[in-house]
Amino acid sequence: MENLISFIRMFLSYALVVVIAAAIIALAVFIGIKLRKSKNQKEMIQNAEGSQAES
Repeated sequence: MENLISFIRMFLSYALVVVIAAAIIALAVFIGIKLRKSKNQKEMIQNAEGSQAES
C-alpha cells in the first residue's frame, strides 16, 4: 500500500510539472502571436505611408 501511495504522489508531482510547463508554453505562444500581429500592423502602416509619400 505504501508503494501505491508513493507512486500516486510522484505521478501527481510530475503531472503538476507538466501542467505548469504547458501553461508557460501557452503563454509564450500567446505573447509571440500578439507581438507578431503588432509588428505586422506597424509594417502595414509604414508601407502605406511610404506609398503615399511616393505619390
